[in-house]
Amino acid sequence: MVQKHLICPQRIRKIPKTFSWLDHRLVSDHYIDRLGHSAAALYLFLVTVADAQGLSYYSDRVISQRLDMDANTLAQTRKELIRIGLIAYQKPLYQVLALDALIEATNRYPGQLQSLAQIFKQIGEGTS
Repeated sequence: MVQKHLICPQRIRKIPKTFSWLDHRLVSDHYIDRLGHSAAALYLFLVTVADAQGLSYYSDRVISQRLDMDANTLAQTRKELIRIGLIAYQKPLYQVLALDALIEATNRYPGQLQSLAQIFKQIGEGTS
């Protein structure tokens, strides 16, 4: 077993005054495995700039510049993150979504497609 020790003790990470975090389940539940490089970069950017509710409103132009991504790639990447269920988008707002509901739905209906009626029923019951 590897013995852990600090390599650079003068630079131990501390929780910053600003809010930003990554959910470890991205790795442990293999969501990261489903992301292409551009999707991982966009997700990291959005998680970093989001407030405590997961909201941010950076423009496409700024995100494209920061991530060196053309407009078409950004649009496709955003669709990928929405499809996987990691973000919601309603111009100009992005919302990084909690993994809890995504994991619960995946565990409840592994590999099964759901009808809109089933989805709306779950939303009404507060179980989506």
